[in-house]
Amino acid sequence: MSSPKPHEDYSNDPKWPPHFMVNKKQPFNAEPPPADLIKSFITPNHNFFKRNHGPIPDLDPHSFRLDVVGMVETPLSLSLEQIKKMTKVTITATVQCAGNRRTEMHKLKTVKGVGWAQCTLGTAVWGGVRLCDVLKLAGAKSYEQGAKHVEFVSVDPCSEDDFRPYTVSIPMTKASRVHEDTLIAYEMNGEPLPREHGFPFRIVVPGYVGARSCKWVKIIRVQAKESDSFFQARDYKSFNPMVDWNNVDFSKATSITDLPVTAGILTPVEGQRLPEEHKTVTVKGYAYSGGGRFIERVDVSTDDGKTWHTAELFRDEGEPNRVWTWALWRISLPKPAGAFQIICKATDSSYNTMPENIAPVWNLRGVVNNAWFRVNIPGASPKL
Repeated sequence: MSSPKPHEDYSNDPKWPPHFMVNKKQPFNAEPPPADLIKSFITPNHNFFKRNHGPIPDLDPHSFRLDVVGMVETPLSLSLEQIKKMTKVTITATVQCAGNRRTEMHKLKTVKGVGWAQCTLGTAVWGGVRLCDVLKLAGAKSYEQGAKHVEFVSVDPCSEDDFRPYTVSIPMTKASRVHEDTLIAYEMNGEPLPREHGFPFRIVVPGYVGARSCKWVKIIRVQAKESDSFFQARDYKSFNPMVDWNNVDFSKATSITDLPVTAGILTPVEGQRLPEEHKTVTVKGYAYSGGGRFIERVDVSTDDGKTWHTAELFRDEGEPNRVWTWALWRISLPKPAGAFQIICKATDSSYNTMPENIAPVWNLRGVVNNAWFRVNIPGASPKL
């Protein structure tokens, strides 16, 4: 029997958490149980969702180099040690997959992609150097000089793109401005970046969809145009609900950057039967909005939206348009008799509010679902 090709060999992958909800084994894609995600504002490394496109790279930190090329005066080839000698910063930021809550869309109509529930996001303290500092060191051309985008090339071979390296880009304005906080990270929650999260280097783009926070980044390229890679030009875009795989034209849609306001209920969970003697129900969850917007309010209803109650928020109180983290929330309400549905909706600091139904935001890739989040609670078990 022949040996598997490198891009098909998963034998050296890390041991995965046994408690995770596994959506795909090879490549490994999984999310933590809702009860675990709600335990703390900062998500422990072992509880962070796992999003992969192929086998996990196992890179030698001593020989690996990060190359900065393209529209720069001085191309760079930087080791981990050289990066660590630069000014270190820490940024607390939530990273959320574009497909978070995809399974809800799939129930309405078939979508293409990994079947994520509501836990494909997490918040970490990322340590590293500002991307803008490295671009300055390389003498990168400015936006006004024609350098409109910065491309990131990984060593990750991707099954969706004939095993070519994962490649994406962000606008130069997001990459080069200090207040945007885009990071070349080598630490996660005070520890060396775990292999599955991009060791030795990953990009962290606060406020943007997780797809732009490239793991195992090998090349940073300053260029005039947006990347024409598969994951930039032909994926991670949203469309009118009437667009299907027979008439989709990816060139007609903008790549997802800032994420829309969304929220999820993490306890109780769908179908959970509550003790009959309990007179109240305690509801907990998260809310998040991209672009540095903070969560203004989370409203919860147990009577199909006839009345709403505002939850208690636990959130960062950062600078306006520079809040990169989720808010956690909780509320206790009288428990309705019989079966009922819990609904939550979030509003961000720009007063963007989640839409009521999935149908208007449904798209063939099942991305950026931010409809009201609903959990159905059955009535008490019949007495024998």
